[in-house]
Amino acid sequence: MKSVGQWMKPLAMLTCTMINWAAIAPQIQASARSATDLGSSFAPVEILVPPPENQDSDRVCPASLPTLIDGIISRPSVARANWGIMVASLSDGNVFYSHNASQSLIPASNVKLFTTAAALQKFDPNAKIGTTPLDEWVTITNTNSNNAYAEALLRQVGGVGAVKDTLSQLGINPNSYRLSDGSGLSRQNSASPTTLVQLLRAMSVAKNRDIFYSSLAVAGVSGTLKRRFHFTPVEGHLHGKTGTLKGVRSLSGYLEHPENGVIVFSVIANQSSPSGDNLIDAIDDIVVQLSRLSKCY
Repeated sequence: MKSVGQWMKPLAMLTCTMINWAAIAPQIQASARSATDLGSSFAPVEILVPPPENQDSDRVCPASLPTLIDGIISRPSVARANWGIMVASLSDGNVFYSHNASQSLIPASNVKLFTTAAALQKFDPNAKIGTTPLDEWVTITNTNSNNAYAEALLRQVGGVGAVKDTLSQLGINPNSYRLSDGSGLSRQNSASPTTLVQLLRAMSVAKNRDIFYSSLAVAGVSGTLKRRFHFTPVEGHLHGKTGTLKGVRSLSGYLEHPENGVIVFSVIANQSSPSGDNLIDAIDDIVVQLSRLSKCY
């Protein structure tokens, strides 16, 4: 009897389990049907996904460019600087951005652009200064911003008056800038971003334009721009001339752009209080924004 009782106990438990399952199974099935009905009672939810072009954070539309650049030059670290900026299309002169563009500022070594441009208009590029051909002399002057070479070049041209006379033939108003030397070391030099952009545009179609263009430092590659713009869209695509004096930083040049052809620009900052490094960072940020400029049709 003891043996039979031991077998009957598990059997009774199994029977109870089956009875319980039979009781709750309809409830589970009903719940499943209710969940299905609940899901089918709601309308589909429409999810709007912005077009791909709006998701590209690197693009800058022309309408947004002024706000971006104004924000850069309004940073607390550089807001006290006196900024002059001109940005235009090389091909048609269309202005993308300007800020105090006609104001005369100390351009520092951007003066070398006037000196070398005049020399290339006045002399054959194979002519020699000492034993160095003019084209090499101009390259050393602009790429490395060599002050001694710039002053020697000014003497060869015939002085400040000769520079102005020569460049006036390219349409550069001699009264729109002031030269006290050929290198930009003097704080008596002055020029506006507008005049510098006019000079760069004029030289793009002038005699010996290729020598002038190739004499400029290349962003991230050569000369005074070798250590700037690394790992940005500007690297390798900017030919420019830097300028540095106490309280002065400048950069003018040609930016090759995939959508807008070549952008020509001049950025000058004058002020003794901001750090020179902060001014350079701001200038570089401006140029990076220019490299991201899209037509945004």
